[in-house]
Amino acid sequence: MNRESTCAGIELMSSVQCRLVFNAYLPRYKEGEIGPVFVVVSREIAMYGCRVLRRWWVVACALFLAAVHLPHARAQDNPTRFRSLPPVIESSWDDLLHGVQTVKDWNQHRGVLRQRFLELIRDQHKPPKPALDIQVHETAEVEGVYRRLYISYQVEADERAHAYLGIPLELKQPAPAIVALHGTTAQGTKQTAALDGNPDKAFLDHLCRRGYVVIAPEHFVSGERIPPDGPYETARFYQKHPQWTAVGKFTYEHSIAIDVLESRPEVDPKRIGAMGHSLGGHGTWYLAAYDERIRASVCNCGGSFLRHNPNVEAWARDRWYVYLKPIRPMLLKGELPPIDVHEIIALIAPRAFLDVSGLNDGVPLTQRQRVLMLLKIADVYQLLDKPENFAFFVHGRGHSVPHEARELIYGFLDAHLKPAEATQTRLLK
Repeated sequence: MNRESTCAGIELMSSVQCRLVFNAYLPRYKEGEIGPVFVVVSREIAMYGCRVLRRWWVVACALFLAAVHLPHARAQDNPTRFRSLPPVIESSWDDLLHGVQTVKDWNQHRGVLRQRFLELIRDQHKPPKPALDIQVHETAEVEGVYRRLYISYQVEADERAHAYLGIPLELKQPAPAIVALHGTTAQGTKQTAALDGNPDKAFLDHLCRRGYVVIAPEHFVSGERIPPDGPYETARFYQKHPQWTAVGKFTYEHSIAIDVLESRPEVDPKRIGAMGHSLGGHGTWYLAAYDERIRASVCNCGGSFLRHNPNVEAWARDRWYVYLKPIRPMLLKGELPPIDVHEIIALIAPRAFLDVSGLNDGVPLTQRQRVLMLLKIADVYQLLDKPENFAFFVHGRGHSVPHEARELIYGFLDAHLKPAEATQTRLLK
């Protein structure tokens, strides 16, 4: 029975009951052949049949269609599946390695990407770096585990940054160190030091207890340097530095935080990492791409990329926290700069990098694109023969740092910054 002959039969039948029956079964019907007899009989009964005969024909048609339909339904319930090869995953993120076949190709391409990155953040407009002039304002011993200092240091000729510095007690040799970056929170770095806010994000406290020296710098528009307009307001920054960017500013300052770590005898300068959440999450990949002294880094719930992002203007708002003010006119015209997040993160390779994100943290389709983006970044690590240095974890807990994410973050840092024996397992004796 084919669909055309079924439709013809239904059209010829004037009985309302017949039409109802066929309408119920037709959408489920796919195969078989009614044939000319069905059409002729349907026409004759519709035109000349008595009421009883028409009703009888309705029932007969229903039984007939059910009999033909059931074998097909069983076939659909148990479809035949065949072996197949994995398809090639193609996406817009493939431009990361366009024309790149070898490590030499990548190194040349990487040079181009780095220049684009520095231009994006307007690095050429940063001020001269002053002497650190580190000052200690407070000292406290925390539960006999580590010493916490509240310090300040020079970042511009007329500006000092503040930070908490945690140093584990009884270190017997220089230890690995972390730059821990806080998110856009009213508690600022006090949260990172477990003095206020959400203890899930007390990264300095957590990491000091694991044997790390940790510096937790205050963001340049929070804490001691909250502008008169309010926390995280960047208007006055752009009045002072109209050609620079907020991203360039915080990346530059976070790089100076590495200088502070290197000034400490407790720190092994070859084992410095970075991690952060939200604002501190993308602050981490900006820093790791900018400063190669970062050997391992972790972004937790960092910002979205520029493409495939209906909220892309958030990177260049006209109020409050403005990340990249110079690109706003471009974004409003529907254009994007010649570099995106996947290319910035790829600048970190082959150094270790972990991205942790929530699939339900933001625009759903944008967050799914993040997975495709990360798969392409993995190809860079594969090309450089360091696939073990890249990882990502996607959960369903939104904009947070849940227990399982914290365990993964700290384990990843341990694996890449601590001696091998620190993460080795052993058999029972």
